Parts: sequence; C-alpha cells; structure tokens
Amino acid sequence: MIQVTKTYLPNKDKYKAYVDRIFESGQLTNAGSLVQELELRLAEHLGVKHLICVASGSLALQVAYKALGLEGEVITSPFSFAATTSTLLWEGLTPKFCDINPQTFNLAPELIESHITDKTSAIVPVHVFGNPCDVEQIQAIADKHKLKVIYDAAHAFGVTYKDRSVLQHGDISTLSFHSTKIFHTIEGGAIITSSNEVAAKVRLMINFGISGPNKTEGLGINAKMNEFEAAMGLCVLDDIAKISQNRSNHVAEYTEVIGDKLTFQKTNAFSSKLFSYMPVLFDTEAELLQVKQALEVEGIFARRYFYPSLDVVYSKGVLCPVSNAISQRVLCFPLMADLPKIVLEILGKLLQKV
Repeated sequence: MIQVTKTYLPNKDKYKAYVDRIFESGQLTNAGSLVQELELRLAEHLGVKHLICVASGSLALQVAYKALGLEGEVITSPFSFAATTSTLLWEGLTPKFCDINPQTFNLAPELIESHITDKTSAIVPVHVFGNPCDVEQIQAIADKHKLKVIYDAAHAFGVTYKDRSVLQHGDISTLSFHSTKIFHTIEGGAIITSSNEVAAKVRLMINFGISGPNKTEGLGINAKMNEFEAAMGLCVLDDIAKISQNRSNHVAEYTEVIGDKLTFQKTNAFSSKLFSYMPVLFDTEAELLQVKQALEVEGIFARRYFYPSLDVVYSKGVLCPVSNAISQRVLCFPLMADLPKIVLEILGKLLQKV
C-alpha cells in the first residue's frame, strides 16, 4: 500500500544520541536545550529573524491570532486544509471566504477588498501547496485598510520568493511540522515574525503568559514543543538537503510522465521549486475519480486536497464558485523522499486511457 505521503524517519542511532542527551539533562520540555538549538538552526536555514517552535501548526495559527489581537472578521481562503478556518472559529473569529485564482489556487488579491468591512481585522492567505501568494498586492491592501496579515505557510517550508524566504512576509507566518510534511518534528509547528515585540509576546503566550517563577504577565496557553520532538527535528534538518533533492527529482519524473495530459498548478514566477506536494488538475471530476479509483486497485492512494471547499463545510453553501470547481478536480499523487518507481509506471499507463 502506497499512501499519498510517507513520514521520513532519520537514522535511529542519531535520534537515540539526542534522546540520550534528554535523559542526561532530565529536561523534557519548557524551552529545553534541543528546542533552543532547533529554533536557532531553523531560523538560520530558512533565513528568518524570529522562529518560535510550538506544539502544532494549528496552535501556531491560534497563538498568532491572539498575539496580533484579531477581532471580528478575517478574510481567508476556502481552498485549504480545515485548520485554516477551524482555528479562526475556535478563537471566536468570523471567517469571510474570498475566492481563489483558478491557476495558482491562491487567494485572488483583486477580490479581497470587496470582502472588507468595518469589522475586518486581518487577512489570512494560504501559500497553497507552497506556492507563494501575491504578497506585494496583499500587503498593499492590508496597509491601505490597516489590517494584519498572517500567512498560513504550512506547505512553504524552505520556499523562497525573490531570493528571500517567503516566510518574511506578513506580520506573522506559520509553519506545520506534522509528520507528513517535508520537514517534521513528529507533531509541531512554528511562528515566524520579524517583530521583536511580537516574538516576545508569542514566547510568553505559549507558556501560559508566565515570565518567571512567580510572575504571570498575561493570558497564555500551553503550546510548547517538547524535547523529543525537537530531537526528531534536528535529525530531519540534517537530512533536509537530501530529502528535498529526492522529492524534487520525483516531481520532475511526474512532470515527464504526465506531460500535457493533465494541468499543473501555475507557480509563482519568482518562487523557488516546489516539492511539498504533487497536485494536478483534471478536466472533470469524473476523470479524477476514474484515475483515483484505478490507482487504488493497484494499492496506490492519491488524495483530494482540498475537497470539499471550506466555504461548503463551514458556511453550508457555495460562496466561492472557483474554489468549489477546483476542489472537485484537484488530486495529489503520492510524493515522498523514496517514491517507488511502480507509482510512475502505473500512472503512465492509466493516463494513456483517460
């Protein structure tokens, strides 16, 4: 059975060496030495100023909303994983769905202003499949209307835009380090910001607002990453160049096999290569289901990211027709560091029949 993704597991002895350090120190959490080391290495690797590790990508979003004091309505994309919207609702915010570009799958900047009201406090765009949004246009709209911008960058680990980390844009960007991601810490995530003030506030908030043994400075929650997760992250980070290259090679192989039989996501011309996912767009949902089911007969499980569109899930109706149309026709093929050749062979044969 070949799933849409496979968790990368590093050398067991290397991981054990980090675990031995944890046992020697006796510190399992609360900003231990491994978490601190991981934050420093990740910030350097990604080229960002402040990177704070947290317990999950969803908590990264929730803490970001709190840290920036969001209220009322937030404009966001319906074409994303459920967490983008569910975290807004969990924090008592009202998501206002803005439709997407049918080629890039990202939030359509030209539609954003039509959703802004006197209750709007922020825009939460998504770099879908790691494809950078039109960050300049979104920032211009945010500046004009005095709105905050939080990027859900769960898929954008290591992605650059105009030779800089795409994570440098917005007031905050968030990452997911879930085990299915190209870089993972088993579970986990990160909050990225260029603001010293916001970074300091986030560090307080992820530890109940506690700043000392007898001092609590404000509202907080337990969103800390533990040392065992950080140990996994340090091991995976050592191998990230190899992981990225292997996945990049597989994307190239898919591109050759697929050719002009299916449509690819239009990627940002100023972006680095994307290899977090392998999305394709079919002409019809019927063709998608035909290929998906045929792959499953062979034990290969592609996945419909992101179906159904979130406006249907959370608003109980079609508010964004483009997102709905795209969600019915996008399929992600398996992508992992060690993709079995049989996947490409079987897919090539199936596409000849579509």
